[in-house]
Amino acid sequence: MKIHQTERLRLRELTADDAAFVMELVNEPAWLRFIGDRNVHSLESARDYIAKGPVASYGRNGFGLWAVDLAATGEPVGMCGLVRRPTLEHVDLGFAFLSRHWGHGYARESAAAVVALAREFFGLPKLVAITDLDNLASQKVLTSVGFRYDKLIHWSETSEQLMLYVHDLAAAAPSAAERPEGGLA
Repeated sequence: MKIHQTERLRLRELTADDAAFVMELVNEPAWLRFIGDRNVHSLESARDYIAKGPVASYGRNGFGLWAVDLAATGEPVGMCGLVRRPTLEHVDLGFAFLSRHWGHGYARESAAAVVALAREFFGLPKLVAITDLDNLASQKVLTSVGFRYDKLIHWSETSEQLMLYVHDLAAAAPSAAERPEGGLA
C-alpha cells in the first residue's frame, strides 16, 4: 500500500515480497555498525523480520517502517518511518538506506515527508530519534528536518550510549520541505 509520494520517492508498506531487499539492507556494514545485527541471513528470516516488525506495527499503530522506492523506477533504496518503542516516551523516526544510494538526499527527503505525516496525519505532538554517537550522517539528516539534540541515553538493548534527538511537532510550523502533498494515499 502506498503511503506517500514525494517528487522523487514513494513510501509504501513493506511486504513479504521485499525479503531480498530487506536482507540486503539489514546486512549492510553501516546497518550492522550503527543499528545492529538482526540475524536476518535468509529470505525466510527476512520475511519473518518484515512480518514481526513493520507489518505488525502497521496493524498495531497504523504506522511503521516503510519501504522507500525511487518513484521513477520502483527500485527500493531504503526504509524510513515511525517506530513505537516501549523504551522511548515518544514515537521514533527511523531510517536506513542502501549504501549505493547514499549522497542523493533520499534520507532527508523521506525523513521530511515522515515528519510531516507524523504531524498532519497521525497527530503526533512530538517525535524522537536515536543515533549512535559516531553516526554523523544520520545526525545531519535529523537536524536538517527539525530535530534538535536533547541528551545522551543509555540504551538497555545494547548497553551503549546513544544520542536522543527531539522534534516538537506541536510547536514547529511545517516547512515547505516537510509539508506532504496529498498525504496518505
